[in-house]
Amino acid sequence: MEFKVFQKELELQSRGWIPTFHDVSKEVMEIVAASGVKNGTVTIASHHTTCSVMIQECSHDLDSFDLEYLQHDLLDIMRDLIPDYREEGDYRHPGPVHAQFGRYVDEPGNYTSMNTDGHLRSVFFGRSETMTIKDGVLDGGEFAHIYFVDWDQVRARHRQLNITVMGTTDDVGDRKWNDGETINTLRKFTEEEKAYDRRYTLQQER
Repeated sequence: MEFKVFQKELELQSRGWIPTFHDVSKEVMEIVAASGVKNGTVTIASHHTTCSVMIQECSHDLDSFDLEYLQHDLLDIMRDLIPDYREEGDYRHPGPVHAQFGRYVDEPGNYTSMNTDGHLRSVFFGRSETMTIKDGVLDGGEFAHIYFVDWDQVRARHRQLNITVMGTTDDVGDRKWNDGETINTLRKFTEEEKAYDRRYTLQQER
């Protein structure tokens, strides 16, 4: 059985001034197809600490911000949890040493480090997702789309998304565990737990 690793990079441009959601489903599926891997996994990972990868349904409808409704609903919730950085001092970060570090690495101004909201949102969502490949096809269910989310709204940024496909070029045979028996997660009460208790009718017996 041959094991294979196939790795590609996606280059993306975010717009700034509002978080950017890139639907990269088409590109990821093309990379999986080009990899030659029939059965395995694909990891979609952000190169950046203010960005996330999210697997979610496509909401189709777009608002005037060019965000799908579900994306804007998500952004509204994140703004409640982690408010936008709007005024200096809204967050402890960045401190004076970090601001100086930004100047050291040729950032255009102290304002570019005022993206604490983006860092915290990325922590909540994480920077990567892993999906299963079955018979050469990405297994996302009926509705899953893959989104690269840039939470940093300080300025427009060039971004990179790393795609790593790993698996075998061979068939893996029957995938059904225990002959495909459905696991019922509902609680099963014993006859003793369901037994009659005299207290049910105690008041009626008076």
